[in-house]
Amino acid sequence: MRTAVYYNNNDVRLEERPVPKIGDGELLVKVIASGICGSDVMEWYRIKKAPLVLGHELSGEVVEVGKGVEKFKKGDRVFVTHHVPCNTCHYCLIGHHSACDTLRTTNFEPGGFAEYIRVPKINVDRGTFILPDEISYEEGTFIEPLACCFRGLRLSNFKAGQKVLVIGSGISGLLHIQLAKALGAGKIVATDISEYRLNAAKKFGADEIINAKEDVPKKLKEINKGFLADLVIICTAAEAAIQQGLQSIDRGGTVLLFAPTNPDVKTPISLWDIWRNEVTLTTSYAASGQDIAATIELMANKRVNLKEMITHRLSLADAGKGFKLVADAKESIKVIIEPQR
Repeated sequence: MRTAVYYNNNDVRLEERPVPKIGDGELLVKVIASGICGSDVMEWYRIKKAPLVLGHELSGEVVEVGKGVEKFKKGDRVFVTHHVPCNTCHYCLIGHHSACDTLRTTNFEPGGFAEYIRVPKINVDRGTFILPDEISYEEGTFIEPLACCFRGLRLSNFKAGQKVLVIGSGISGLLHIQLAKALGAGKIVATDISEYRLNAAKKFGADEIINAKEDVPKKLKEINKGFLADLVIICTAAEAAIQQGLQSIDRGGTVLLFAPTNPDVKTPISLWDIWRNEVTLTTSYAASGQDIAATIELMANKRVNLKEMITHRLSLADAGKGFKLVADAKESIKVIIEPQR
């Protein structure tokens, strides 16, 4: 089968590999669509394990069923998540499934930028979901990233009516905008340094936009009639953006640090301001099964507009072009690979 093998952001090669063989309790899934995630182009993180086949935002069709599998059959349309928790460890039992050692070590083989994947037994059991008829294969590539955003809002104790500031209007920022709007946010303000992305933020639900080169807290107070934001969602690892976010949170508010920085980055925080203003800082990584199930329900009921976010649909042979589009972060929003082309 054909695979797109990642060596670095500028070197993604089309290579032949054997179709994976499945065992008892496993599935063979034909990949129909697979999205390129922003994390796929975090070169400092990915290159340590290269060469490898990436791709974890996928949907496809079951083409082979291992002995003992009862929940799925040949021909089923499915979404498959790559990381799954054990559901029994200390971290899972206290609701932090993404801190589970099992979640951090599970995956399917080889990756979504391939014609077929082998779904291990544990992923079949708790990481494979039937794709409802209302969700197309290409829309199915949004389930994993949108579920990550859903979890972020859940851990932020998001409430309807809150004033929300989204810093960074790439794909994760835009998904947060749509999700917050669908869940009843009050005013949503979005920032970015790119006019293309600011226009996208407006298109996909932001009530107001601010160029991040401006004085964001000052502009935010003008928009919110003297108030800052109840919830700030930081969707970029840029240090200046992080500082803007910390300066834009109102008293009693929550800052969600959604985008990861390089492990070597140290960000100064005024603990006095955090303490005195009762500000909550929280983070979110990955998504649990409950977040995925809730996200599928939202999508099936057409609460979010995802299809229009897709700016590029590429074949496996053009996967390298897709990686460059995402890494450049200019005039693209969602880039998906269609391995069967």
